[in-house]
Formats: sequence, C-alpha cells, structure tokens
Amino acid sequence: MTFINEAEFEKALIKVLRDKGWGEHDVIKNPTEEQLLENWAKILFENNKGIDRLNNIPLTHSEMQQILEQINILKTPLKLNSFINGRTVSIVRDNEEDKLHFGKEISLKIYDRAEIAAGQSRYQIVQQPIFKTKSKILNDRRGDLMLLINGMPVIHIELKKSGVPVSQAYNQIEKYSREGVFTGLFSLVQVFVAMEPEESVYFANPGMDGKFNKDYYFHWADFNNEPINDWKKVASLLLSIPMAHQLIGYYTVADDADGVLKVMRSYQYYAANAISDKIKKTNWKDKNSLGGYIWHTTGSGKTMTSFKSAQLIANSKDADKVIFLMDRIELGTQSLQEYRAFADASDDVQATENTGVLVTKLKSNDPANTLIVTSIQKMSNINSEEDGLNSKDIELISNKRIVFIVDECHRSTFGDMLITIKDTFTSAIFFGFTGTPIQDENQKKDNTTATVFGDELHRYSIADGIRDKNVLGFDPYKVLTYRDKDLRKAVALQESKAKNEIEALSDEKKKKVFNKFMTELKMTGYTDASGKYIKGIEDFVSKAQYERIEHKNQVINDILDNWITLSQNFKFHAIFATSSIPEAIEYYRLLKLKIQEKNLNLKFTALFDSNIDNDDGAKSAFKEDGIVEIMEDYNKRYEQDFSLKIFQKFKKDIASRLAHKKPYNYIERNPEKQIDLLIVVDQMLTGFDSKWINTLYLDKVIKYETIIQAFSRTNRLFGADKPFGTIRYYRFPHTMEENINKAVKLYSGDKPLGLFADRLENNLVKLNSLYTEISELFKNAKIENFEKLPDDLSERAEFAKLFKKFNETLEASKIQGFKWSELEYKFEESKPKRVVKLDIDENTYLILVQRYKELPSSGGSGGNIDIPFEIEGYITEINTDKIDTDFMNSRFDKYKKIIDSGDTVEIEKTLNELHKSFATLSQEEQKYANIFIHDIQNGDIQIDSSKTFREYVALYQANAENSQIMKLVELFGLDNEKLKEMINLNVTESNINDYGRFDDLKNSVDKEKAKAYFEEIEGCTLPLPKVNIKVHNLLTQLSHIKPNSF
Repeated sequence: MTFINEAEFEKALIKVLRDKGWGEHDVIKNPTEEQLLENWAKILFENNKGIDRLNNIPLTHSEMQQILEQINILKTPLKLNSFINGRTVSIVRDNEEDKLHFGKEISLKIYDRAEIAAGQSRYQIVQQPIFKTKSKILNDRRGDLMLLINGMPVIHIELKKSGVPVSQAYNQIEKYSREGVFTGLFSLVQVFVAMEPEESVYFANPGMDGKFNKDYYFHWADFNNEPINDWKKVASLLLSIPMAHQLIGYYTVADDADGVLKVMRSYQYYAANAISDKIKKTNWKDKNSLGGYIWHTTGSGKTMTSFKSAQLIANSKDADKVIFLMDRIELGTQSLQEYRAFADASDDVQATENTGVLVTKLKSNDPANTLIVTSIQKMSNINSEEDGLNSKDIELISNKRIVFIVDECHRSTFGDMLITIKDTFTSAIFFGFTGTPIQDENQKKDNTTATVFGDELHRYSIADGIRDKNVLGFDPYKVLTYRDKDLRKAVALQESKAKNEIEALSDEKKKKVFNKFMTELKMTGYTDASGKYIKGIEDFVSKAQYERIEHKNQVINDILDNWITLSQNFKFHAIFATSSIPEAIEYYRLLKLKIQEKNLNLKFTALFDSNIDNDDGAKSAFKEDGIVEIMEDYNKRYEQDFSLKIFQKFKKDIASRLAHKKPYNYIERNPEKQIDLLIVVDQMLTGFDSKWINTLYLDKVIKYETIIQAFSRTNRLFGADKPFGTIRYYRFPHTMEENINKAVKLYSGDKPLGLFADRLENNLVKLNSLYTEISELFKNAKIENFEKLPDDLSERAEFAKLFKKFNETLEASKIQGFKWSELEYKFEESKPKRVVKLDIDENTYLILVQRYKELPSSGGSGGNIDIPFEIEGYITEINTDKIDTDFMNSRFDKYKKIIDSGDTVEIEKTLNELHKSFATLSQEEQKYANIFIHDIQNGDIQIDSSKTFREYVALYQANAENSQIMKLVELFGLDNEKLKEMINLNVTESNINDYGRFDDLKNSVDKEKAKAYFEEIEGCTLPLPKVNIKVHNLLTQLSHIKPNSF
C-alpha cells in the first residue's frame, strides 16, 4: 500500500495497533510531557488504590515529581531499564488527606513484565506528542507515535511516507535525541522504531550521551530468518500485544559491561522462546530427556541468547536450577563476566570457586542460587572430589528440576565428562548452544550434536548472519610456500623411485609412474562417484615438508610484508595459528629475528597449553624454555610480573588486551600497550571475541567446525575499514582449500552465497562498472567533469546510492592491495592471465567525494525536508584537501601568460581547461572562482604573480564572508570581538555554548535593530520570541564559518 503523506500512514498504523492489543483506551493526541505525567498519575492511582499503598487517595503533583526526580537521576536507558523492570517505585507521601501514610515511604507498582495483556497492564497509543527541546530558542518538536505501558512511554515510532527511505526516520530520531527531546519522562523510552511502508528497523535507545550505531539497527524476521519489511506485518508481529510487552520486559538487556542498553534480534527471541516452551512441556519424571540445541553462528550473540533463555526459565519458576556449563577456558576469560553484565538487579549469577561451593549452591533453595555458572570440567568431577556429592546430596538434588545450558557445545561434550554429568543428574534436561553443530559428516565418537542434545530448536547460520550484516564475510587466500610444479615433481620422483627426471624417463616402468604424478593427479584428493577416495599430490607430501625452515621463512615473510596493509597500519590485530607447540615456539623466535631485519615494530606474543610433562625429556625442556622466554618478553614489554603459577592470569591479560576490554578499554589510544599478533596452537580459536581482530594466519590443517570457529575470530563488525575478515593459509594449501569448501557447505545452512568477499580482480571490475554508472548519471544530467550535483533529487539519490557502493568496494580493494599510485593490475592465479585497469584516478575520486559531501547541504539528511537518499557519515569525513591542484594552477599560469596575447582561440581553449579543473572545488568555491575570472576579464583586479589560483579563490571567499559578517555586526549591533572569537574556536553543535559564550554573543545583539531587520525581510510584524529564534539560527550559522575568513 502506498502512502502519499505521513498523516495517512500514521492513521493506518494506529488502526492496526488498536486491533493488535492497543485498542482498549482512546488515542492520546498532541499531549505535552505534563499531560502525560497526569495520565501516568491516574494509572498509578488505579493500580495502587489499596490501603497499604495509596489508600484510595490520588497522587499529588509533588509526589509525581519525586518519581520524575528518580528518573532524572538514573538518566540513561541502561539504568532506567532496571527501573521499569524493578516492578515498583518508592515515594514519600505528602498528601495530607492520606492520614495513614502521610510523611511515610510507600511502594507503588509500576510494571510487571509477567502481567502480559492481563492484570493491571494498560496499553495506550500517543499520537504526535509534543517535545520540549533543551534550548528555549529552538521550536518544540512533535514525534509521530509513542506506545505507553502503564503510562510509561517505552516505545517511540517515527514514520516516513512511501518513497522516503527508512534512514530519514532514524535520522529524525537521532536528531531529536541530540536536541534533548528524550529527557525527563521521555527518557523512559527503551526502544525506537523507524518505519516507512516497505521497511522498518528497531533499536535500543542509547541515551543522550550514547552513540547511535547503525550496525545495531535490526530488521524483524520470521522463524526462518527471512526479513519482514511490510509495515502491517511489523506492526502485527513486533509491536502487537503481547510481543511489545515482552520486548520491554524480557528481550531488552541492560549490559553493564558495555554500558549500553541492548535489544534482542528476532532470531535470539525465537531461540530463547523455543527453550522456554520446551521446558514448559517437560515431564520431569522422565529420565535422560533431551532438550535440544540452538544453532546460532559465532558472533551472533549466543551468550546473550543463552542468558536470556536461562532468565526466562528462572523467572517463570519452571525450573529450580539453571546451570550454565562451559569449557573452563571460556569461564576464565569472557563468559562469566558477560552473564553478570546481562543480569538484572533482581538476578544473581553464581560462580563456583570450588566443588564445595558448587554442591552448596546446587542443594540450596535460596532463589538467589537459581542461576549458576560453572565449568564442564568441575561439574564432571563433582562425584570424585573430596567436597563432592554424597548419596544424600544426590537424593536431595535429584528432586529438583535442573536445566543445563551448555555453551560452545561442539567442544567438550563428546568425551566422558558430559556422560558423567548426565549419569549424575538423570532427571535434568540439557540444551546446547553452538555456531557449528557436529553433524553426520564430522561426527565424533559416532555421535552428533543432535544425538547428544536432541532436536535442533532454532537455526541462524553464518550465511544468515552475513546477509543480515550481523557478522562479516571472509576473504581467504591460499598462499603457496612451494610452487605446485616443484611439489608435483618431487612427489613424482619419490613415487617412481628415481633420483632425477632423466632416470625416471629412461625406465618405462618408472616413466609411467612419473608421468602419472606429473600430469594426471590433482593437487588434492577427492571421492569419486563410487565412493572411492582418489589420492592427490598433497596426500603424498610428508608433514615434515612444512616443518622446514624454508617454509617457515616464507610464512613469516608473507605476514610481515603484508602487515601494514592488512592491519590498516597497526589498527587491527591478528592471530597466527600453528600446528604444534614446538612450531609455535620456533615461529616466535624466528619472528623476533625477522622484525629486526625488517625494522618493523610488531608487538607479539604466544599462547598455548602451559602444562609441562616432565617424563618427556628434551621436548619438555624445549617447551619450558619457550614459555619462560615468551613470558619474560611479555613482562618486560608490558611491565607485568606473570609466572607459570599464575598462567591463567597471563592468558586473561592477553585476552583483555586483544579485546580492548577492562582494564584495557581504550588501549588503542596507547598503541605501545597493544598486542598486534598472537601466536597460538589451539587456544583463542573458539569462544574468544574481539572486533579488533581482522586477520587469521593459518599454518595448520583443520576441518569442518574448527575452520568456521577459527575463521570467525575475524568476523566481528567494526566499521568501514573492516569490510571482512582476512584469512591466509599456508600448509597443504590445496587440501585446506577443499576443507574450507566442505566446511562452508556444511555450515552455511544451504545458503553459501556471500560468505566469501569478492577478490581484488572482481572488486576492480565492480569499481569500473560503478564509475561508468556514475559518469552516465552526470552526463545525462548535462554536467561535465562532475563539477556540480544534478538538480533532480532522484538523480542525487541514485548518485548517493552508487557512490556508497563504490566506496564500500574501494575500502575492500585497499585491504586486498589496491593503491591509487597503481591503476593497472595483473592476475595470473587461473588461466588465462588477465589485466584490469581502473578507469578512475584519485583526483577524480576526490572530486566525487567533494560532490558527495555537498549532498546534505543540498537537501540531504541534514535538511528540513524529506529527501530520497541517505548520507554515510564516514565518507563525508574523507579528506579532500589533497586533491591535486597542480593542474588547476598550471592552467591558471598559462592563462596569465596568454591573456594579453590577443589570441582569442588559445585564450578560450585555456579558459575552458581552467573551468574543467573547477570540479575539484566545492560549489561555494566554484562561485568565487568564477567571480575572480570575471574580475580578470573586466580588468577589475591586478594579478599578483606570486599567488596561486587556489589562494585567490580562498581570498575572495574570505573577503565575501568577512564583508557579510561586518554588515551583520553593524545591522545587529553585535560584539565583533566575541563573534571573531567564536568563529576561531571551530565550535560544534555540542560545545557551542561552553562557558556560556554563545549566550554572551546573543546578549550583545541590539534586539530593536534585529527586529527591524527581520521585519523588513519578512514584510510583517514579528513577535520578539520569533525574532530571538531567527537571531539564534543566524548566529549559529555564522559561528560555523571557517576561521580563515579573518
């Protein structure tokens, strides 16, 4: 359905919402904050009439102000989430009519997340609420719709008509937030919804001091993860009752670790709900019942989902104990802290320091001991240790309803430990969470995830995550440290038992074998149609081939030679996975030598299992020496004092540095304290999250789930300069390529498209195609040399879309090795050889950036009208100061020389060339460039040969701006020095009134002069408040003029 204006859309949405649980009460139209407070007071009174609360006597204005003060103190959506879900609020009664409670503290019920469409819950729609802005000068704002639960505004909706992108709706929300709209009562808003008829996104309120991040603007989807965009379906599924009530009560997460409010994605909701539903249907008398497993790709927020699942079970009282089981490695680094960060004030997440504590918490009936976090290793030893379970304990615990949630369940659950736990807790029900479930193709001990845990309850594969931009794709590279033809020849000689080619070809028997390996065999083996495995060349290559120093040197050189580009000049970090602990140590020592040779300040360390087997002689000594060397180097570099006794703390310190987590939250500001490269064997390749890791170097052969887990260390979202995770693999490269393809097929959920990033060749072709489209767009608009934007809004919209794609592709190409200094690239990986030349140079690209920057001021997302395109902030921040001005200045020099020659043809030709170069200037600068040329032609200026053309343009622009300013100083009686000071400070919207400087400037205005000036322009009498607004807007604009005007 098409809506030609917002009013129609608003009306239609209200009708659907009223049909979906919001229709019990009348729509509240155009209310102020004060009126909504009165509405809340009435609902609080209705819900708290009892003698032990309000004693049937209404709340006073000052009592409501007590509640509002508590809201203002909490301030952030993060803390207010706990306020809303805390169920009650306390006030001191000051209504003298309440003789029973006057002067005493009482508790009022405000919201119960369990009372969904029942009990005392009240659902109301607010249409066009009036918002006061933080500045008296600015006009009040009007929102579109707000949804109230029990009188509290918890969901805010901004709408746009058909044809206007949803970005305009969320830009509006961001603008309102900057203007201080969501304060006071409106700071209770937990979730924003931006909606146009064909697309909707929802996201948590970051608060006035928070940061809006488009990576966390989500589309709702169905159970199969297909996005739902139709407005009516979104209203019916996401904004309906009971869903909206649950969204606020159960599916928002106040994450103390990150300091932000989070809202769950649709797939997280479906998973948590599936587990909760399964528990509700559980017959606790059954023995060894299977719960099921959740397949959610690595990086999709499994920890939050598993926590919310446990919280739902605990809150519903459907189980007595919910136990998170995880590998002790994860328990020692990230997961326990994450669970505690997600918990409400009413939730206790219990750690288990030792077996005795674990047993005590299992036996306890205290609700505070419902949620328990422990390791699978500790739980499996609960019978064998001294403080473990006795027969009486087992009998006591077996009567409890126990739920186990196993994180990363592809790892530790196929050995004896889980069997031991299941044998101990025979009535318990087990659920698994994994991004890589074990399946028939890679089963362990004849078992799969399904046979251990039960049916798959919900799936969100890596392909879903990449499509939804919740995780990044991968850019894998097969790096050959030996040439294929050399390996093939070596294997052919080995298998033909010949010393050299002459010997092999001189004997018919040997010749047959030799030629078979040289021409017939593939580099990697494969299974034929009959199921028989046919060996490939790499099946005949010994592992020792990749333990040679020649191979190791090639690997280290590849890492170091590509380091600056791949790490984006040390911004991002990398993991280097090796095949064994001895090799990790050898690589560590080799790297120390190589970085000195290459004069590269690479900060690196190594991490692997620290257990020393003293029965293993020389190997143990080598390992111990290596660990000592690594830890001593680490302690010296980072001024630490770690030892083998506290190895887990050493590991935790490494993990925290790599993840930029406490106490290293802002370590990027102090690069010397960072770890650039971590060498590992198996550690940190699963369960470890850091958005700062963008590259994995792999010198080991891995398969199936291990591949996806390892690759996924690189795929956390970051920003424009991390378009994908880069993988470079070296050992048995053709075999690894085949393994990668099998893993992708198994774990992409039959949707493999998009998992791998386009290669440089394809990206260059794509850049040329996009540039052609952009060129045609400007050509059709009759614009030469990209010297200005098209006039038509739809053409600007198309340019915005095309250039955004161009820039995304360019960022990816840069990481893959593209440089503006080299526009032609040869590709030889597969036949035939190809050459791709980029059709656009850097100067033309920067001209397009200049045009893109002009989109907002020409009616883009910063304007006051709805326009059909959106602006990417990071592109507008690209520095265009380095646009090559040599050509412009050289044309100007030529023009100066021939201007008096009388050769009109040559003068015209040179002038045309000069005009072409104007495209490198902004629209404002082009205006003054043309005025300058006209002044030359009219003989109104004497040219100074020492000045360049750009300097003249800047001079004309500065003079014009200065003249305008001086005129306004005179017209308004402004304090000239205060204005100059303001302009020279380079103020922004957020700091313009620091120390009251902007107020001082406004106070220097002669109000009568200003009134007369604006009335003459408007042609009518203006009230003083309107004059004040116009003065405010004009001075704001003046304050942002560049300081070189003076």
